[in-house]
Amino acid sequence: MSGELGVGDVRDVPERWNVVESSAAFQGPVFGVRRDRVEMPSGDGTEIVGRDVVEHIGAVGVLALDDRDRVLLLRQYRHPVGRLLWEAPAGLRDVDGEPLHRLAERELLEEAGYRAERWDTLADVYTSPGMADERVRIFLARGLTEVPADQIDFERVHEEADMPVVWVPLDEAVRKVLAGELHNMIACMGVLAARAARDGGFRDLRPAGAPED
Repeated sequence: MSGELGVGDVRDVPERWNVVESSAAFQGPVFGVRRDRVEMPSGDGTEIVGRDVVEHIGAVGVLALDDRDRVLLLRQYRHPVGRLLWEAPAGLRDVDGEPLHRLAERELLEEAGYRAERWDTLADVYTSPGMADERVRIFLARGLTEVPADQIDFERVHEEADMPVVWVPLDEAVRKVLAGELHNMIACMGVLAARAARDGGFRDLRPAGAPED
């Protein structure tokens, strides 16, 4: 059939349908909600459809892989889902102009107490594109060195007050993802991407400063 798409066409591209009206419904420090009325296809014509959009400042995640092929996971309480989740270190893009890999370095240090010698881009994802514009860059951190607690100028409070850390063999972490034992998006995506990267000899990784688009 003429116009069929193939494997070479499978690449996300920018697109913006016409918004005829937009209004703010809520604004908080981390995210806001706006209400759009969007012109969308309908049969042989178009119709105006309402869509609520969560506007999020975005985040980064860090999949730390040590020289024993283990990944670092920490446990954190997540109130919206009512669970203690095992996660990769992560943080909000809450400092204007801060390079993403610098933010990732800071989060790895503050949340887990490690520095990394080698940084690569592992994956770029939209966490819930049906309702939110939140985007997350997940980094792969290698060449790890533990930093003494007295050299870390950061106080953990609230959900971060008690975050135990466990090193999990990468293949076992993959098993846990597939078995439904891990649920955090950054951790699951990072673990699976790290195993794929390792199995490919880390040849296809992008540099830490690679553009998002």
